[in-house]
Amino acid sequence: MRIGVPTEIKDNEYRVGLTPASVAELVANGHRVLVQQGAGAGSGLPDDAYAKAGAQLCHGPAEIFATADLIVKVKEPQPVETSLLRRGQMLFTYLHLAPDQHLTRALMDSGATCIAYETVTSPMGGLPLLTPMSEVAGRLAAQVGAHYLEREAGGRGILLGGVPGVSPADVLVLGGGVAGANAAHVALGMGATVTVVDRNLDALRRLSALMPRLQTVFSTRGALQALAPRADLLIGTVLVPGAATPKLVTREMVASMKQGSVIVDISADQGGCCETTRPTSHSDPTYVVDGVTHYCVTNMPGAVPRTSTFALNNATLPFVLALAGKGWRTAMQADPHLRAGLNVHDGQIICPAVALAQGLEAGTVEGL
Repeated sequence: MRIGVPTEIKDNEYRVGLTPASVAELVANGHRVLVQQGAGAGSGLPDDAYAKAGAQLCHGPAEIFATADLIVKVKEPQPVETSLLRRGQMLFTYLHLAPDQHLTRALMDSGATCIAYETVTSPMGGLPLLTPMSEVAGRLAAQVGAHYLEREAGGRGILLGGVPGVSPADVLVLGGGVAGANAAHVALGMGATVTVVDRNLDALRRLSALMPRLQTVFSTRGALQALAPRADLLIGTVLVPGAATPKLVTREMVASMKQGSVIVDISADQGGCCETTRPTSHSDPTYVVDGVTHYCVTNMPGAVPRTSTFALNNATLPFVLALAGKGWRTAMQADPHLRAGLNVHDGQIICPAVALAQGLEAGTVEGL
């Protein structure tokens, strides 16, 4: 199969869909891999490393999209890229379609078969292609929040971990999943006082056992109303696979927070868990509502592209090999977890959560 890897063009996105090691694996399995020149530069992966791995280097995206049967990316295609997709072509990348009707329509119009990393499942019920980036984003959230609490960044002028004789910052983490656990781990490591809220008691028990200093609270509207005014840093990590994120933090809760406090909404790419959330970019990452700094960058792991690219490839490569070796239909017939990643095919929304979020009817694919 012909596999194409274009350079990512989302704002300040430096990750790349395949590493040279992944290219070498695909080439060894008889596939042809086309990589846009400079695609790996932002992750410290030079063109000559791809050439040595057996990739064919291309000058621009047009040749890749025109030639490849399977496009492997990191972030959702931008408008110039969706215009290059064609019927019968496979796209394998993060999509986050639930809150984005324009992208959904563009992918439907393309006729391509679009498979989303974030809805592929695992036998244990997890999201194996979302997990590595959730780990990165969670750990980054504590770092980012600590920075924006600094006075020169517009914050309250608080050191996250405090010092002897001065209290540390209060960090409130919404969600006890992968991103939330990693955010709590790093914030605790920096010396903050950390509370995680979730409705999954098993998750709260697990986190309490792993992090004895952690405070846990069962999530209710009343609990959030009580906790939000105390938080110096609120980290939103709520996730409903494939669907739009529920708005757990109301405008009133945001208004009740301290002047100069910070919200880092990791779930911004799925619509965000705060009513005041709107997507931002690395080049313009923050805005202020009611004196509260909001950091809602939709591709947070792009800030550390080398770490993120290798972590992502560790998870995606087996699925790329399956898609390339068997074709999407046979691969999905053999693996129901990969089949869960199918979001759009031949002009139809296939993922029920995306269809529900957009008020449309989910289609089906014969034989799956």
